[in-house]
Amino acid sequence: MTNQTINQLNSEDLHELFLKAYEAVSQTDFKFKQDTLLYFYAYYKKATSDADSMRITSVPVNGKSGEELVNAFKANALFQAESVTKEEAKRKYILLAYKYIDF
Repeated sequence: MTNQTINQLNSEDLHELFLKAYEAVSQTDFKFKQDTLLYFYAYYKKATSDADSMRITSVPVNGKSGEELVNAFKANALFQAESVTKEEAKRKYILLAYKYIDF
């Protein structure tokens, strides 16, 4: 699937393909790199958020530095996707999924 093909989809078809991609990514045994998982996370959050812009807050994690680091990486991924629209986030998620798995 190409970006051009995805751009030609209407909103309903794009959403259905996004859900199919999400299900495939969620159920695959493929081991994604951590940075790829962060892209999936950010695009999913952006695509499914009810708000036009996402609010990122600092959540204390009771001194568990590993969890704080994960939260920092997630926040960074969301910042990087801040200017992406919901529709574009769905497209990017689908293209990223197609890069690694067939669905």
